[in-house]
Amino acid sequence: MRYRPPTVKLPMPAEKIDGQTVTFRPVRDGIDSEVSGVMQVIENANGFNVNASYIVSQDPPLCRVYWFDQSEIDAIARSAVKEKRRILIIDDDRKSTNLVKILLEKAGSYLVLEENDATKAHQSAQNFKPDVILLDIMMPKTDGGEVAAQIEADPELQRTPIIFLTALVTEPETKTGLRIQGHRSLAKPINIPELINGIEEIYARNSARSFQ
Repeated sequence: MRYRPPTVKLPMPAEKIDGQTVTFRPVRDGIDSEVSGVMQVIENANGFNVNASYIVSQDPPLCRVYWFDQSEIDAIARSAVKEKRRILIIDDDRKSTNLVKILLEKAGSYLVLEENDATKAHQSAQNFKPDVILLDIMMPKTDGGEVAAQIEADPELQRTPIIFLTALVTEPETKTGLRIQGHRSLAKPINIPELINGIEEIYARNSARSFQ
């Protein structure tokens, strides 16, 4: 019977995996020691097949191809992701954005850009290419709803997740899953652990949708 490589869903863009050198244990080949190989991503109708060739012996020369299953791909992706989440926070309150920036970057997994002028928010998003946008609702000149509409109308940004930050609702209300204009919302003042959970949840959902 012909061997069928495992079909997997990629937890990160294919170009961040394909061609990368990885250290792994080819346990299904009966080898419980670390080897190195170059990863190859092959797209199929249902997802992807991912393999890496590795050297078994030098004399005589022997090379094998190892196909990764979903759990192995998830583990490799977690260790391979070195880029920090890019977070754009748009709020006219400089003290608030600076505090959120400090606390998020202190967590170690985020690179945060502050934009305190809502009229420049769309341009900042175009330049920064954020993974998630944190957007205050009540701002002078241009409110959060208008900024969100500009971002959603931009083909390059329209898939970028938005989390509304608002003092108009209470924390218990936001915990019920309250959505504003279809976007998740969090009450101000911001609870940082809750914000991090929200960022990671919406980022994971958006990444998974990119491969559907």
